Amino acid sequence: QVQLVESGGGLVRTGDSLRLSCVVSTGAFSTYSMGWFRQAPGKEREFVAAIYRRNGATYYADSVKGRFAISKHNAVTTVYLQMNNVKPEDTGVYYCAADSTLILSSIFETRAWDYWGQGTQVTVSS
Repeated sequence: QVQLVESGGGLVRTGDSLRLSCVVSTGAFSTYSMGWFRQAPGKEREFVAAIYRRNGATYYADSVKGRFAISKHNAVTTVYLQMNNVKPEDTGVYYCAADSTLILSSIFETRAWDYWGQGTQVTVSS
């Protein structure tokens, strides 16, 4: 079993920065792909950012490219999402995801990830 716990969400203003954290309960953390997804009310869960397990390469949705950054700290099995210059359209529940086997072509697909956290709410006011 792999458990993930997100934190760091809250109410922020347009242009603000915040950092989300996800603590993962696995000793094999360094071998997992890690991702962030978000879901706005009434919408499908969508890809935000990920680190691929094989080479550590990072990937971002076009909507957040240049503003968000995903990173991880292996010693404390934590993945972060640094969110800069946030916009109202960034509002949603942000979910951390982990997977030890998914292939690169599937990294953008919600259904491909094995483990999920409960989410943390991010609300960006105008």
